[in-house]
Amino acid sequence: MHEGTAVEGRLDKVLAGLFSMYSRSRLQSLVREGAVEIDGTVVQKTSMRLSGGESVRVTVPEIKTGRLVGEDIPLEVYFEDGDVAVVLKPPGMAVHPSKGHGQGTLVHALIHRFPGLLEIGGEERPGIVHRLDLGTSGVMVVALHDIALRRLQAQFFVHSVKRRYFALVYGSPQEEQGTIRSKLARHPKDRLRMASTQGEGRQAATHWRVRARGDGVSWVECQLETGRTHQVRVHLTEMGHPLLGDPTYHRGSRQLRAPIREALAGVQHQLLHAAHLAFDHPLSGERLHFDAPVPEDFRAVADAAGFTLP
Repeated sequence: MHEGTAVEGRLDKVLAGLFSMYSRSRLQSLVREGAVEIDGTVVQKTSMRLSGGESVRVTVPEIKTGRLVGEDIPLEVYFEDGDVAVVLKPPGMAVHPSKGHGQGTLVHALIHRFPGLLEIGGEERPGIVHRLDLGTSGVMVVALHDIALRRLQAQFFVHSVKRRYFALVYGSPQEEQGTIRSKLARHPKDRLRMASTQGEGRQAATHWRVRARGDGVSWVECQLETGRTHQVRVHLTEMGHPLLGDPTYHRGSRQLRAPIREALAGVQHQLLHAAHLAFDHPLSGERLHFDAPVPEDFRAVADAAGFTLP
């Protein structure tokens, strides 16, 4: 239980000022759950205005740990300091539990390594600031306490976090570089896919450039201005150059040289890799940069296509 005296303003903003150890979204959830009292009365409207001087009480329920138990899964940690951890997510591993992925996720591995994560953020996604698709590999940052979570989320919101992806795509783009901007929403006929839309959707922007061209395959580097679900996969597919190995967005067949086909035969995921991540440390403000090497199966296809990846 936490108590304090309110200043004038909206309830959710007042709570964020009084109890900064919790994220704004967490406090808003507590209001909706009836865990906040103003002068002894339960309130459930986050937009309620306070005059100042009211007694505020927040009762935080015990963390339910029955649904999530840490698993001793190998986890490559590039950096940790008590505030954040920077880790490598391998392809084929879900970031957090979801339908069909109740075990073996990155969250399960993180809880085993950092048990305190159970008290940070949502119950299903503790410490998770951003995510990568199931088949996408690469570097991720995880918050190890609520203040770090809130400040990292703010950086993603204003797009100050820099993310670069490596992609192996079919074909050869006509231009050397460009920017794709569109609004993304669920595909009208396939709810597992996303698509650009002229209607309601979330703005997305992907800056791309060709790093190398091969026979039927190109290596494209993408820098994300936004981070929408399936953003790179949708934008490159709609540009006419879908990712190799993508079972969701590439449903046709394209002729590739035999060595590339052989290297690609054992790949069970799209060849998309979050190679670089840069952000400001949430407490010190120091700019941090991290690079993650591509997985071996990704490198094998690149080698077959004649690309030398860093």
